[in-house]
Amino acid sequence: MSAKVIRFPTRPTRLALRLEWFATDRSVLLGIWALYFALRVAVLTIDVAPTSDAEWYYLRAASLAAGRGYLDNAGAPTAFWPPGWPIALGLVFARFGASTVSLGIFNLVSAMLIGATTLALGRRLFGSEGAARAGLLLLAVYPNAIGYVPLALTEVFYTALLMAGCWVLVARTSRWHLVGAGLLFGIATLVKAQTLVVVPLVFAIAWLRAGDLWRRLPRLVGEGLLVLAIAALTVLPWSIRNQAQLGHWVAVSTNGGYTLLTGNHDTATGDYTPDAPVVEALMARPGLDEVARDAEARRLGLAWIRDHPGRFLALAPKKLMRLWLPDGEAEWAYQGGAPGYDRFAPAYRAVRLLNQAFYGALMLGFAVAFPAMIARRRRDGQRWIGWWLLPYGIALYPTLICLVFSGQSRFHYPVMPWVCMTAGWLLVTLLGRAGERRAPAPTLH
Repeated sequence: MSAKVIRFPTRPTRLALRLEWFATDRSVLLGIWALYFALRVAVLTIDVAPTSDAEWYYLRAASLAAGRGYLDNAGAPTAFWPPGWPIALGLVFARFGASTVSLGIFNLVSAMLIGATTLALGRRLFGSEGAARAGLLLLAVYPNAIGYVPLALTEVFYTALLMAGCWVLVARTSRWHLVGAGLLFGIATLVKAQTLVVVPLVFAIAWLRAGDLWRRLPRLVGEGLLVLAIAALTVLPWSIRNQAQLGHWVAVSTNGGYTLLTGNHDTATGDYTPDAPVVEALMARPGLDEVARDAEARRLGLAWIRDHPGRFLALAPKKLMRLWLPDGEAEWAYQGGAPGYDRFAPAYRAVRLLNQAFYGALMLGFAVAFPAMIARRRRDGQRWIGWWLLPYGIALYPTLICLVFSGQSRFHYPVMPWVCMTAGWLLVTLLGRAGERRAPAPTLH
């Protein structure tokens, strides 16, 4: 006679219960949002005067708000640097006054939009509320993301536009969403001219992630072309303005050639080096207007690449290192524009070091998550290609651009919310495995 064996389910571990609470309790999400908001409001209490690039944008926005137009420092119409950020900031200044307070509040609103899209995309791309919340939490405490909020630089506003456009495409259910995405990407192109590269990337992932590849291709190509067409129409009024005021056709801006030359010349180091002799000589050359100077810079940059292919390729690793190794560059703005920087310099440096360590951990998680996700999807019998690849596509976009132009750590700022949501998925996945009880379930005989 044999005894009947009764097996009871394993009791969840404390870690498993904690993870479930983190992923399901409403108070947890409210707490993350409170932390996210409070840290960004706190940094707005630091007085930071716009300097360098930020000063240019701030003064253009003030000029637009005053009705004087988009003018250079000499008072002449210009298309130097893309105008999207000064135009948006100018609208804010026209309504609330030109001040760093108005600037900070506008950036705070943009930062909150970044947080919202990070949470929404984390849910959509990884199918996990816990992973989405973890990604938002990582972004909430990421010092460099916080540090940009008071600054008159493009990064916060641009990142909000980029993420909103991607969210609309990923979650689209009608053609009106395609129109909305086109408008968002068009405005983003006015902030950073290379943005439209992202649109084919998103549609490529949408095409590869599902079956019936060739049957779906014509429809996706048509949708992609619609988004690009709407984006181009959004940019067109600015291009017409350039033709009317500059006498030349300029699609977005006149700094593309200049940026190319700063990264590709005899003394280039892989970084953005505007003080190089060849660049300074060109900028000082008489008889060239803005458009002609940019065209000449483009010619010189392309000629250097053609004549020095080996040196151009040798710069590639340096450009990549300049782009991806350092982080925390927001500190430079405080060093140049915060009156109290010298008094609190040790604290700023400590935060910079802490940020670099945090950034390194995020990037390590981002790298490890790639093979981990492929292995998990194959184990579960899923196609390995999915929306989870979008963060890596977004990271590829500035990488390819920097290989041609130059590397700056500032350029990876728009990628970091995607890095946070991916690292958040990995963190929750690893903790979930650690929380699984390995002991056999208790039995009765």
